[in-house]
Amino acid sequence: MDSQTLSRTEQWLSPVLASLKKYILAIAGVAFAVFLAMSSFFTTQLGYTYVVQDTLFGSIRVFTEPGVHFKVPLFSNVYTYNQAMTLSFGNQESGEKIKSTRQLTEVEVQFADTYTARIPATFRFRLSADPEKIVAMHREFRSYDNLIDSLLIKNAKNVTVVTATQYTGEEFFQRGLNKFKVQLEDQLQNGLYETERRQVEIEQTDLAAVSSSNDDGDRLERKVQLVWKNIILQDKAGQAKRIANPLDSYGIQVRQVTIGRPLPEKRLDELLIKKKDLVAKRITAIQAQETARAEAKTAQLEKEIEKARAIQDAQRSKELAIISKQKEVEMERQQAQLETVRKEKEKAVAVLEKQKQLEISVAERDIQKANAEAATYAAKAIREQGMAEAEVAKAHLLAKQAARDIYMAEIQRDIAQVMYPALKDVTIDMPDYYVGGDGSGNPVSSLEVFTSLGAMEQLRRAGGQTAAR
Repeated sequence: MDSQTLSRTEQWLSPVLASLKKYILAIAGVAFAVFLAMSSFFTTQLGYTYVVQDTLFGSIRVFTEPGVHFKVPLFSNVYTYNQAMTLSFGNQESGEKIKSTRQLTEVEVQFADTYTARIPATFRFRLSADPEKIVAMHREFRSYDNLIDSLLIKNAKNVTVVTATQYTGEEFFQRGLNKFKVQLEDQLQNGLYETERRQVEIEQTDLAAVSSSNDDGDRLERKVQLVWKNIILQDKAGQAKRIANPLDSYGIQVRQVTIGRPLPEKRLDELLIKKKDLVAKRITAIQAQETARAEAKTAQLEKEIEKARAIQDAQRSKELAIISKQKEVEMERQQAQLETVRKEKEKAVAVLEKQKQLEISVAERDIQKANAEAATYAAKAIREQGMAEAEVAKAHLLAKQAARDIYMAEIQRDIAQVMYPALKDVTIDMPDYYVGGDGSGNPVSSLEVFTSLGAMEQLRRAGGQTAAR
């Protein structure tokens, strides 16, 4: 290619490259702006605690609730802590691994009598909601993993190991597991007990030494041993003294402690198995002895029962004979009493009969007397009634005599009330003149007759008005 062609190519590419450079710078600027925008915010979720450390301003913020928050881009670091975490030392009895923050091997402990064991345990912790305690925790450990490895795991193992030194191996596996769990959880939450190492005597079962007098290597014997144990110190109030709890400074709480099935060392396991067999044999022997003793006692009781039964039968026969004689005597006595009662009854009946007749006679006499008195009173009453009626009739007669005219008028009124209704349809033609006599030979005129009839008509009308009233 010649120089002229190269020059023309450069002239053509020069503006293209300039435009492309501008586009690249613009895209880079937009991408950087988007990056800054996205780096300025972060989201928080439920169940986590976020510690935001701004190196530009030197501030620390804590967020425990879900939401969207601002941070300084390129100068802020966000540290995430689980609010609850689970440490699992070994598998559970079911053989399944639980979902946990850390999956570790069993805690190996040594008891006061130098026996060892591996204890599977699970510890669940929860962080504090106090921002100041969260900041103090972050200053100390700076990350979630460091918190787990440097504090929680070590503290859980340490408390488990220290608590085990307060027990002997035999004591722990026979009756101390529940108490061990309670003390372990208490010391994790409130701090380790202050203890003092002392030598104490304990009585335990162990394998007997093989010697010229003992050729059985599996024989067990009970013996007293001196062992060193950590004895819990108490204050004046009788409460256990405690060492400062490292979890208190950061407000971390122990929510749950579970213990799996402990795994003793081989020698301790063999000792426990042999002791269990020995105890079982001893229990069987004791039960056989108790059974034999109970059978002997039962046989003795059966003999005593037979003897008591024979005595009871003889006593019962004797009592029956006595009862039979007493019954005969009682029957004779009752028969005599019955005869006496019958005679007394007949005598009482005779007396009652006489008394009844006497009472009847007296009653009849009283009745006759009462009848006589009643007849006398009736006669007096009739006499008095007659006299009263006579007095009334006399008073009526005197009254009629005193008002004779009124009485006669009332009689004529009554006659008119009977006659006039009967003669209302009868017509009488009065003659103009009547000549007759009244028996004396004197003539009676028609005027007199008319006058008499008019008077009777007036009486009839007066009688009708009186009746209407």
